[in-house]
Amino acid sequence: MHAAVVTRFGEPGVFELTELPDPVPGPGQISIDVSHAAVGLIDVFIRQGLYKERAGLPQPPYVPGLEVAGTIRALGDGVEGFRVGEPVVTLSGTGAEGGYASVEVVPAALTAGLEGTGVDPAVAAAAVPNAATAYLALTGVAHLQPGERVLVHGALGGLASAFPGVARTLGAAGVVGTVRRSSLAAAQASALPYDEIVVGEDLVEAVGEQRFDVVVDPVGGRLRTDSLQVMAPMGRMLLVGNAGGDWEHTVPTNTLWGANLALLGFAVGFYLPAHPELVRPAVQGAVDAIRQGLVDIRTETLPLAEAAEAHRRLENGSVGGRVLLAP
Repeated sequence: MHAAVVTRFGEPGVFELTELPDPVPGPGQISIDVSHAAVGLIDVFIRQGLYKERAGLPQPPYVPGLEVAGTIRALGDGVEGFRVGEPVVTLSGTGAEGGYASVEVVPAALTAGLEGTGVDPAVAAAAVPNAATAYLALTGVAHLQPGERVLVHGALGGLASAFPGVARTLGAAGVVGTVRRSSLAAAQASALPYDEIVVGEDLVEAVGEQRFDVVVDPVGGRLRTDSLQVMAPMGRMLLVGNAGGDWEHTVPTNTLWGANLALLGFAVGFYLPAHPELVRPAVQGAVDAIRQGLVDIRTETLPLAEAAEAHRRLENGSVGGRVLLAP
């Protein structure tokens, strides 16, 4: 197989297109002929070396990639409910590596069939994992209830953009998004199901008297602190990333108990392996939102050889949807 390999931690130029032996699935695994691999910020952070001391995450040389779509190539021992040639998509709990390749081996328990869904492979890789993550975060962690209001930061981001549509399917009464001032015009032209999109730097003034039961924050930094001022009593904030890059930011915890608020961290890659029984309902929730046209499915596909370019675009913020690699 051919694969885009990270040869060392560092800048995007560390990628090298390499030929490797075809992997063979072990017990409980399947191998996939990859048609599309999604490129995410977590891939960028790992390549940069931000998590190089964290146990369980890859060390160079390695092949990045969490989420892929394709067809089943082979089944490992004990795998049931799948067949060779079946279209599938993997979720983010499969690990932190392996996707930027023409063949990937993944746990069958964290793979979902696409047959009969009407979702094509590019959309599947781009939208299903994030929408399934949003479903899990909103149902299992934030416990969103019908009639509640949701605030989503980084409204156009790959993960964030899945939340408004899934929240709608779960009965949210209103969804407001935030973006950087420079992205406001593009955001307001988006077809995503937000009631309103405002400038995050002006959050408190921009939302006025509105209060939110659930805040989705993949951005971090000052925006995280400002959000505490616009949360309703018993509000829950989902911490799902740190795209703003402020790794030193802290939250005034006395504000939490005084206002009856909760901050809830959620990393699907560490959650799903412990709860594989949630894969099917999460994917069904994702597909429902996609079928209703509520999930952002704007994609741009680059050849696998341009993995470095895909990472550069994520780093400089020039991505207006999801970037995919096609082996």
